[in-house]
Amino acid sequence: MSAGTRASKTVLVVIDLQNDFLDPKGAYARGGDSNPPALLLPARVASVARALKAAGGMVVASQFTLWPDAAGEPMVSPHLQALRPYLRKGDFAPGSWGQANVRELEGLVDLTVSKVAYSAFFNTQLDWVLRRAGIDTVAVCGIVTNGGVASTVRDAHMRDYRTLVLADGCAAFGEERHRISLADLRNVAEVTDCAAFVASLAG
Repeated sequence: MSAGTRASKTVLVVIDLQNDFLDPKGAYARGGDSNPPALLLPARVASVARALKAAGGMVVASQFTLWPDAAGEPMVSPHLQALRPYLRKGDFAPGSWGQANVRELEGLVDLTVSKVAYSAFFNTQLDWVLRRAGIDTVAVCGIVTNGGVASTVRDAHMRDYRTLVLADGCAAFGEERHRISLADLRNVAEVTDCAAFVASLAG
C-alpha cells in the first residue's frame, strides 16, 4: 500500500458486523452457521476505527436488513431463503437487536446504512454522503470477504474512489474462499492489512 493515506479524506466501511451474524444468540448461530474467523473481527476492526477517527477520518457501518411486509413477515430474497432457510420473523429487522452493530463498534460509527443486498452502495445513500464529506479513499472490512465486502469494494472502485481492502479485517465461510476473494480483489483495489493501514494514516 502506498504511504500517507489522508485520514480526513478516508472512510472505513465496516460490512455487516451485526449481532444476528456474530452473536451466539443471533440468527446465524441459531441456524448453525458459525464463522469462527469472523468472531475475531469486532475487536480488530474497532481498533482500526478508533485510530482512523482519532486521525480525523470517518467510519461507516452497513447493516444487512430484512424489511417486513404489510403482514410483518421478513421479505427474504429467494436466493437467501434457499441458503438460510432458518431466517424468520424478527431476524435482521429494522431497529432490532439482531440488526444492530456488535457492541465493540459502539461510539465509533459516524453513519449506518441499511442494505438489502451485498453492496453497501446498492440502494443506500452511502455514495451521496461520502462525496459531500469530501471522501476520496474507501477502506473496506467486515463480512463476508466474497459477499458484502467484495461487492462493496467493486462498487467503490466503479465510483472512482481509491479503494482498499483490509485483509485481516475480513472473513469468509472458509479460508480458501477468503484467500481467493482477496486475490481477485487485487484487480480493483489495494489489499493491505489493519496494521499497515493504521500506520499509513496522516491528517
